[in-house]
Parts: sequence; structure tokens; C-alpha cells
Amino acid sequence: MKTIAVIGAGTMGNGIAQTCAQKGFKVTLIDISATALEQGLATLTSNLERMVVKAKITPETKVNTLNNISLVSHLKTGVETADIIIEAASEALDLKLDIFKQLDAFCMPSAILATNTSSISITEIAAVTSRPEQVIGMHFMNPVPIMPLVEVIRGYATSDTTTTTVNTLAKTLGKTPITVNDYPGFIANRILMPMLNEAIESLYTNVAGVKAIDAVMTLGMAHPMGPLQLADFIGLDVCLSILNVLYEGFKTPKYAPCPLLVNMVNAGKLGVKSGEGFYEYSKSKKAENVSRQFLK
Repeated sequence: MKTIAVIGAGTMGNGIAQTCAQKGFKVTLIDISATALEQGLATLTSNLERMVVKAKITPETKVNTLNNISLVSHLKTGVETADIIIEAASEALDLKLDIFKQLDAFCMPSAILATNTSSISITEIAAVTSRPEQVIGMHFMNPVPIMPLVEVIRGYATSDTTTTTVNTLAKTLGKTPITVNDYPGFIANRILMPMLNEAIESLYTNVAGVKAIDAVMTLGMAHPMGPLQLADFIGLDVCLSILNVLYEGFKTPKYAPCPLLVNMVNAGKLGVKSGEGFYEYSKSKKAENVSRQFLK
């Protein structure tokens, strides 16, 4: 594989593009929004500059990485010569199905179609294409340039060849691929989201406050970040969406989202991205204080 197309210039997309370009791949970063493309490029440029300052990469590596990235706002133009396409658009089923229908029409017959979804069925996405054996999940962790895991998800029809190729690519990117099968939430979010939901439930039922809950998990369980702060970082709307996928997929009450989480998302309190969730945030994304709604 020499050419990689990444769809979506948001947090995950620009991180995936940076990681691939840093390893020498030619990367096309695609987004229908010119503003999103500019912001994505600015973010990954800033990340590279920070790495230069910390002596993690050389100035030459930064220049080469940026030279490996092309920005494109039209899907067909961006994907028609790519060996693999990694979709990192919003976590919405209808959007992903529409993208994959177009990819199937625009891409080379040999191209692998991968999705960075954190919970949506690979099998369902693959079913709208004529190449389900070449559709696979590549669930990168955030922040992509730093986190070592790639959860590789096999759909019902994903071939051994596609799986092997994607595992090899992940290793080339300096990641550790872990292959799992296609069931709601896969492994990462099937385990993580119920934990975050239980932390929110503990706050909702007044077992303990925000800082106390997070301190128990950081001090007692050696987690680098407490569950409520982590939920803020992921995005409370994303957490709710994944929990809904789990709940609908398994029809089991243990995956039902906490009412507090539902209310916060409805109120627009989404965590870091909105400036307030369980904590309040400055522009540095640092948790400054417990949100005022929890200081009653």
C-alpha cells in the first residue's frame, strides 16, 4: 500500500492522516468543508511542531509529513487512486452508509474500505457495497498519533486477506492491531462505555461527587484519567450514541444510558467540545473546575 485516503478532517481524521503521512504514505485528507480541512491541517501542523520542540521528530520529518498530505474537498477525486480508504466521518449510520455506497462506486476494485467507527456494525456498512469482503473496521484511539492500539474489526464477510493486510498496515504505522469480531461496541467500547455510564449513574444517585468519583478511579485503579473527565474528553454526545448502539444491539438494561447523560446532551453540555460537561474547560482543554450544575 502506498496511497491512503482519509475521509473527515476532524479530530480522528487529522490524527490518522498525520500518523500515516509521518510513516511515509501519500495521504489525501478529504472533507466537504474547506474550513474543516484548514482546521485539520492547522491542528496536525501544530502537533508536529510540538513534537519537534520536544525532540520526538526532526524538523525534516515535519516537512516531509506535511508534504505527504494533500487536501481534497471532493470525494471522488480523493479516493479514486487510493489503495485503502479510512473513513473517519461523524458517528452516524446513515452518513456512513451513504459514504460507503459512493466509495464502492468511485474506488479501484482492489481498494480496501475501512471505517474508524467506534460502535457501528461493520457488517451493516459492508452490506451496501459490492465488496463486503474488502470492508473492515480500523478503530484508532484518541489521540491517534500517541495511542498504540488499533482495534481491527472483521465484519461477517471480511476476508482473511483484508484482515491480514490491515493488520500489517497498522503495524507499519507503529500501532498494535487487535482483531475482534463485529458485535455492538466491539471490545473497547463494550467494556469502556458501561463503566463510564456507571460513573455517571453514581453521580446521578448522589453516591459521590465528580472529583471523588474520578479520584477513586485514578488513585485506586491507576487510571490515567477519571471516568467523568474521560467522558468529557470523548464527548458526552458520542458516549450517548455508543450506549444507544449497545442498548439497541443487545436489548439489555445494563447498557441503557443514565438519564443524567441524556439530559446533559439535550442541554448541549457535551464536555470539552462545548466548554462544559462534568467539568468546565479553558481553551487548553484542561479540566478547570467541577461544572457549576454539580456544585449545588
